[in-house]
Amino acid sequence: MLSPSDFIPKNYPKTVENGSFQWSAPSNIALVKYWGKKENQIPANPSISFTLKNCKTITNLSFSKIEKTDNFSFDLLFEGKSKESFRPKIQKFLERVEVYLPFLKEYHFTIDTQNTFPHSSGIASSASGMAALAVNFMSLEKELNPEMTEGYFNQKASFLARLGSGSACRSIKGEVVIWGNHNQTENSSDLFGIEFSELHHNFKNYQDTILLVDKGEKQVSSTLGHDLMNGHPFAERRFEQAHKNLSQIKTILTNGDVNEFVKLVESEALTLHAMMMTSMPYFILMKPNTLEIINKIWKFREQTSIPVCFTLDAGANVHVLYPANVREEVLQFIKNELVVHCQNEQYICDEIGVGAIEFTKF
Repeated sequence: MLSPSDFIPKNYPKTVENGSFQWSAPSNIALVKYWGKKENQIPANPSISFTLKNCKTITNLSFSKIEKTDNFSFDLLFEGKSKESFRPKIQKFLERVEVYLPFLKEYHFTIDTQNTFPHSSGIASSASGMAALAVNFMSLEKELNPEMTEGYFNQKASFLARLGSGSACRSIKGEVVIWGNHNQTENSSDLFGIEFSELHHNFKNYQDTILLVDKGEKQVSSTLGHDLMNGHPFAERRFEQAHKNLSQIKTILTNGDVNEFVKLVESEALTLHAMMMTSMPYFILMKPNTLEIINKIWKFREQTSIPVCFTLDAGANVHVLYPANVREEVLQFIKNELVVHCQNEQYICDEIGVGAIEFTKF
């Protein structure tokens, strides 16, 4: 089993003076949720997620060699404009990963980033943002070490992304990604995500329409929310449940049982919010419109037998999941009955994607 020390390079056979890379990395939506973490961004339980396709961050990393200093040298741009409010998070990320990327203080970096989804849309951008930054840094390391394999590149990129934002490790490669030690999943690790490759054709091109119920700032930060699992009265039982549900959903994704998928995914979403509502302090992150949407989805599914379901992240927005072959019927249902419960009637159509993609190399 790999340890963090396996990602510390011994030496670099080449030097690079300057250059630029550009990558996109998507967001992802967990089907089996992780809630609670240990030191160094280690999850308290394993999780599995759909990688998204359209909701992504595009990051350009330019670099030029400088005399090595005691500090990191970088400029930050968001959508072409200086974004100093991002600096503390990037600084913290660089401090965490420096031991694994020892060249960081030998370059000045310009990090220019943008999101394809609307700013302040209520969609978490930390996963896509940190994943995009990680693959850019790995591109530079590959220039310094051209013998690096693609497998190691992706594994280390996932490892680094996790140190910026836990769920970012699930945005590097694969349509479906498992993160966290799981005794029934070979090569699973708390350190990085691994691709789940046995996806039944029923789940190929699976759709995710994201209903933007509340685009406001998070009521509780992810870090605080995860910390509330420490000493939570139901935490250990929840962690056991996540292990069991991960085993079950792997079987479901392999055999193509969409109806069982619906039951497990919705149960997981509601369990996540139940843990928040029973922590101390406690939070209710769903809004009245979230519940209206859930009830309408249940009613529609009962009336039509169309296997549409919902999942939630740690907020009020609703991810509506459904097979590609019922896309027209579900989108019509969303337009007719659900958009009225969205802020400014906004929603985003997405589907399963493949992970990070390199655009250009200079």
